[in-house]
Amino acid sequence: MNNLRVDVDTDAIRHNVEVLGAYAGKAQVLAVVKADAYGHGLVPVAQAARAGGATWLGVAQPHEAVALREAGDTGRVLTWLYGAEVDAQALVTRDIDVSVNAVSVLTQLAQAAADASVTARVHLCVDTGLGREGVMMADLPALLDAVERVQAQGHVAVVGLWSHLAWADAPGHPTIDAQAEVFREARAIVESRGITVEVAHLANSAATLTRPDLHFDLVRPGIAVYGLPPVEDPDGARFSLRPAMTVTSTVALVKDVEAGQGVSYGHEYVASEPTRLALIPAGYADGVFRAAGNRAEVSIRGVRYPVRGRVCMDQFVVEVGRESSVHAGDEVTLIGPDGPTATEWAAAAGTIDYEVVCRFGDTRRRTEG
Repeated sequence: MNNLRVDVDTDAIRHNVEVLGAYAGKAQVLAVVKADAYGHGLVPVAQAARAGGATWLGVAQPHEAVALREAGDTGRVLTWLYGAEVDAQALVTRDIDVSVNAVSVLTQLAQAAADASVTARVHLCVDTGLGREGVMMADLPALLDAVERVQAQGHVAVVGLWSHLAWADAPGHPTIDAQAEVFREARAIVESRGITVEVAHLANSAATLTRPDLHFDLVRPGIAVYGLPPVEDPDGARFSLRPAMTVTSTVALVKDVEAGQGVSYGHEYVASEPTRLALIPAGYADGVFRAAGNRAEVSIRGVRYPVRGRVCMDQFVVEVGRESSVHAGDEVTLIGPDGPTATEWAAAAGTIDYEVVCRFGDTRRRTEG
């Protein structure tokens, strides 16, 4: 049995999507549920996001889009990450929107749509400065030439134009406006070819919360759907978002030690006075960051206690002190309302909260499997 329990509050997911919808104004909301919904569970999160008003769902990999269809989702779904070969037939026959940034992929989609006697819906992805996915502006005309050829055949419809921001989580960074300008230029070029897209979309979570001028027709919040805003709320209220993930374990052993006792491999922590230690039966194999040793905290009975020494593969130690009432069997909160946040764990491990929830999400999947 796994030694960590990961619970997801789908009511929080629904609430967060409602909040993001209010920020989006007239723009539609695409809830990003890639990577098993950031470790929160693809299908239940998708259902909660729909209940909160998301008219679109977004996933990186095609197999996740197919999984949503197989689970019964019938709304608009966009997928955008694949190799040189894409399973075009699986996507077009399931009415899944597909991002395109190369002529070769467009050709594959057109052929699959022709074979199935359907129309493939595509979103053109433009690299406006991130330097990642997307066609470069210099190559956009050639892609549009190919679009004109396949659209004339009736098996492809360009319904979207999109890009992704590099520094939206740093409001005021000059690249945000620079990328927005390139995006507007790309939209003008597309429209000059007689293509009027259904949805133009650029805003991620940060831009959804802080840049209403960049909402266009659709916003694509990801991490904010899970209650973790990527930017500081000037009001200190987390933009009214609620974290959805709780991670707990139990105390396996409590024991008293004397001053000078080293703790865990390498004795990177040595007790300076007599104290009491609690053993938690979870480690880096379960998603607990090894780098968080001597830096992270957990909560037991509502009290914060520090992690001491190295985090091991399947266990770590916290110091609870001789005066504590902690006992074996007590619940330990690693992330939750009465304990640390994913953001605090990220700070302790030198990473970002995106990675924290995704890693603990692996535990949830193994528990369910």
